[in-house]
Amino acid sequence: MSLAYERFRALHERPQAFVMPNAWDGASAVVLKRAGFEALGSTSLGLALSLGRQDGRHAVSRDEAIAHAALLAKIGGLPVNGDLEDGFGASPEDCARTVDAAVEAGLAGLGIEDTTADPARPIHGFDDAVARVRAAATAARGRIVLTGRTDNFLNDRPDLDDTIARLAAFAEAGADVLYAPGLPDMDSIVAVVRAVAPKPVNVLIGPDDGAVPLAQLSAAGVRRVSVGGALYRVAIQSVMDAAARLRVGDLSVVTGIVAGSEIAGMFAR
Repeated sequence: MSLAYERFRALHERPQAFVMPNAWDGASAVVLKRAGFEALGSTSLGLALSLGRQDGRHAVSRDEAIAHAALLAKIGGLPVNGDLEDGFGASPEDCARTVDAAVEAGLAGLGIEDTTADPARPIHGFDDAVARVRAAATAARGRIVLTGRTDNFLNDRPDLDDTIARLAAFAEAGADVLYAPGLPDMDSIVAVVRAVAPKPVNVLIGPDDGAVPLAQLSAAGVRRVSVGGALYRVAIQSVMDAAARLRVGDLSVVTGIVAGSEIAGMFAR
């Protein structure tokens, strides 16, 4: 049992929610650690786009995704939850292999989604999805925190009943944390929390109908809040804004910013 696993598991046992921001490179991992966060997630979107590839289409390999998450853990010095998409394969055995590789790499947690990487059939059938989480949970038990995740709401399947049924089945199959990104409102978040209690629930930022304070999510029973690729998109938006100003000759946009030596110094410290 690794120290990172123990630290990460303990965060989920607190009575209040914690924020687990998602880093996409070494510098972002160090910045987030210095900001005071206690754990990080990787982001499949940030990794894929930084490599010039598509997210969620198996364009990034298992080895690449795990090595990237392990790099964040090494540089940031914090427990890292790997965003490992669908476990990099359709079968339960593929998911178990992904768990074994994540443990070997020193990750504290990982997620297994019910996605397929096939736009024509984006979500696994119910029984297949549960079997995949069950195999992952068997491999994970006592070694790494496993999040069972359904992406119904991210794939034009806004079926709350099916989402709750999947999460409840994932919990029964042995997932440690449950997660359904894109829940529409606080009522749906509360319904998910109640359905899988006492197991902890992760929420992506908050309800889709508007941001709420962390304290409100915590009071609703949420235990972990992640941000997915949002911080990466914040960074890209900053580059887009700066590029537009540079294009019209405004060179001041690249003055008065953080020095390269200061960023390098974060690694030294």
